[in-house]
Order: sequence, then C-alpha cells, then structure tokens
Amino acid sequence: MTATEELSMPVARTCPFAQPEQYVRMREESALHRVRIPGGKQAWVAARHEEARQILGDRRFSSDRFLPNFPFLAEGGAAILTNAKQKAMIGMDAPEHGEARREVLGEFTVKRVEAMRPRIQEIVDGLIDELLAGPKPADLVEKLSLPVPSLVICELLGVPYGDHDYFQERTMALIRRSTSIEDRKKASEELRGYLSGLVAAKEKDPTDDLLGRQIVKRRAEGNYDHDAMIGLAFLLLVAGHETTANMISLGTIGLLENPGQRATIEADPGKTLLAVEELLRYFTIVEGATARVATEDVEIGGVTIKAGEGVLVLGYAANWDPEVFESPEKLDLERGARHHVAFGFGPHQCLGQNLARMELQIVFDTLFRRIPTLTCTLPAAELPVKKDATIFGLYQLPVTW
Repeated sequence: MTATEELSMPVARTCPFAQPEQYVRMREESALHRVRIPGGKQAWVAARHEEARQILGDRRFSSDRFLPNFPFLAEGGAAILTNAKQKAMIGMDAPEHGEARREVLGEFTVKRVEAMRPRIQEIVDGLIDELLAGPKPADLVEKLSLPVPSLVICELLGVPYGDHDYFQERTMALIRRSTSIEDRKKASEELRGYLSGLVAAKEKDPTDDLLGRQIVKRRAEGNYDHDAMIGLAFLLLVAGHETTANMISLGTIGLLENPGQRATIEADPGKTLLAVEELLRYFTIVEGATARVATEDVEIGGVTIKAGEGVLVLGYAANWDPEVFESPEKLDLERGARHHVAFGFGPHQCLGQNLARMELQIVFDTLFRRIPTLTCTLPAAELPVKKDATIFGLYQLPVTW
C-alpha cells in the first residue's frame, strides 16, 4: 500500500463537476489509506466502490457516534450529541438499530410515499407559480430547492412550516465545518429544545402525522420514550430537508449544463427516475453519515483495520470508481446506476430514499416542463458551493427564463 500519511480529511469540494484530485489519487493508489482528521486523530479511508460496500454492509463496523475514535469530519463534531440522552437511529448498531428502524419503516414504504405524490406535486406547482410571478433573476435555492423538501418534511412530521427559518438556521450551523464547538453545541441544544416542546404538545394531543402516529403506536406497544422521539424528530427533520434541497439545486445545474441529456427526460418523462439515480451518483452530496468504527480486527482490501480504529467511506469517490461506472465523470442519464452508494449501503441505507427520489422526480419533470427556457445567470464555475459543509450543495442558484 502506498503511504499517504500526509493526507488530511475532509477535502474541500470546490466544483460540482469534478472530483478533488486527492480522491482520484487515493482511488488509484490503494484500497485503503490512513489520513488525519479534524482534532488530530487518524482514520482509515475507503475510496473504492468495492471496499465501500464491504465496510457499509459489515456489522463489525459500528455507527455509534459515542465511541471515542468515531471519525467526525468537523472538529467538535461530537458536540451535536451534547444533550442527546439517547442514541439516534443513525448511531445505533444491531440489534437496537433494526428494532428502531422497523418502528418507523412503514412511514417510508413505496406505497406510503406514493400516496404523497399529489400533495408534493401541488407544493412544487405552487412554488413554481410564485417563481414565475416574481422578479427575474431569482435564486432557485430560495424559491424552490429549499422550500420543497422543507414543506414536505414539515407536513410529514407535523412541524409548523412557519418555524422553518428557525430549524434551517440551526441545521446550517450543525453541518458547517467552520462552526465553532460552542456554536455547534448551542445549535444542537436549541433545536432539540424546540423539538422537545413540539413532541410534548403531540403527547397531549397526538396529531395525524408521523410523530403523532409514532407516539400513539409506541404507547400502545408499551415502549414509548420522549427522548427517543426527540432523537427521531431531530434526525428526520435535519436529514429530510437539507439533503434533498441540495440535490434539487445540483441536479438542476447538472441538467442545465447538459442540455442534450436534459432532452432525454423532456422527451420521455418515464426516464426521469433513471436520471435521478445518475444525478445522485454523480453529485453524491453526503459522506459523513457513512463513518464507522471497527469493533474487531477486520481485513478489507488486504489491509487490517484494528478494533477501535475509525473508517471513513467516501461515497463520492466510490461513485466515481471507473472499475464500476464507465467514464464516471460523464453525466449519463440513462446509465441506470442503481448500485451507487449515494444513499449509503447495508443496514443503515437511507430511510427516506423513496421520498427523496419522488421529490426529485417531480421537481425535475415539473420545472423543465413549465419553464423550458430556464437558464443560470452565472457560469457554473462561479456558483457559490458549500465547500465548508458536511452536506455538499449550492448556497445560491441564480436563474432566469
């Protein structure tokens, strides 16, 4: 294995259409690498597709954020756990994780999500109506990318949308790497406090939404816990709007920059779901969620990862592995890349992936059907990217038509 001790993580992503050179080099040199992470610790990094799936599917790698060597990609990343009295689902291992996931899995089945389609379409159409009625140019992040998933997750959970500025500001503080430890703690405490009040209100009067239904269900089963419900609300609220919002923005600029590819789904909307899979692969916006800690010595790619050592799975690098995806730097909307790891892999694969796919499908079909002359007012290279955030995306996407 080539020694790469000088490498440090995270690596800033400065362009939506090109991988950092360090990712290319790591993938070419070896299956695994040792890197330095924030706080001065070291961890292993997997940048190839094969090893990424092996690690994410192996129960000998723990997702427990409370373990001492858990490899956070932001200094003070553990501060997000400040007043969490219980592990969130994302940080659980078997059998606890399977039990917690099964409790809520029914809310995200294909059938349940499909029932939401008319309302999501109504939300998207209403926001595009407002966009068309407003001034030009407009910021698509503000007018469409962020409001769509925010409205959807608020309605799903039973969170008042009027509070969206409050939770979005605190979410940004949590995912921005430059946030100080104290500010990260404060954002986590404030958001949990807000959700504690919301959950308490639903405990008194359960509403017909995900949180209300979970309260009723778990009480009937005799396993209801207030703090566990806060953890679930925290996870779903943060993950449910920030990730999809960034994919809407990046997917839109990806389609604008590739008009020939965009014509594929404009001519045949039946191919949009294929296009969504390729866009997910191509941009792969989340990597921190796939960090792990080995619970025993494990050999991966000819390298022994010792018990207690942290591992980072670079989904973005894995999804551009030329051994798996031919010409990975090319956006090919008919590739059908369903074996990508943009949603993770294994037992912790994204719970809300069916909902995210539907939101993206509806947005892209509706946006380009209703505004076929949509253009970006800046060169793609000048767009402000979230290079300081653990979830990659665009701060702004100025468009006109």
